[in-house]
Amino acid sequence: MSGTVSLLGELDLLLPITALLPLTAVLLVSQSNPYQTLVLRGILGSVSTLLYALLGAPDVAITEALVGTLLSTTLYAVALRSSMALRLSYPADAPPSEASQALLRDWLEPLSLRLRLLPPAPAEAAEADASHGRLGPGLRLEVTNPRLAERLQALEGYRRWQSSGGELLLRERP
Repeated sequence: MSGTVSLLGELDLLLPITALLPLTAVLLVSQSNPYQTLVLRGILGSVSTLLYALLGAPDVAITEALVGTLLSTTLYAVALRSSMALRLSYPADAPPSEASQALLRDWLEPLSLRLRLLPPAPAEAAEADASHGRLGPGLRLEVTNPRLAERLQALEGYRRWQSSGGELLLRERP
């Protein structure tokens, strides 16, 4: 085993792979869709792993593959899955119709939010309500976060919601 490492013969292979790192990183930070970011994070880790392996650092490559790519991507996916949902409660006597749910899902799609309907809570649990708002009778949506209300009003789905007779209200948290 010689003590010197020469990269001259492998430069034509290393340069394109090395160029993928900043390109992927720029794409990663410029994404607005969190699910595309998740995929790009996995690609960035895989390219790094390949580069470390080609440069003769198998221990770093294995660590990057396991921790940097597999573990961090999995944890990010779990965090996205649990946090990217709009939780709405509804009254027991007026569950939302399938048409209103479909209209809401189309409205929330540009924000990468999933609609999660919470069953009506008992009166004593109303103070500990974990929802972002309430879906009232008809097409009445009440949200508790003013910033969320602004973002929802800026979407094209808000105009469709209004044209269908719906309204969006900001309500105070109890």
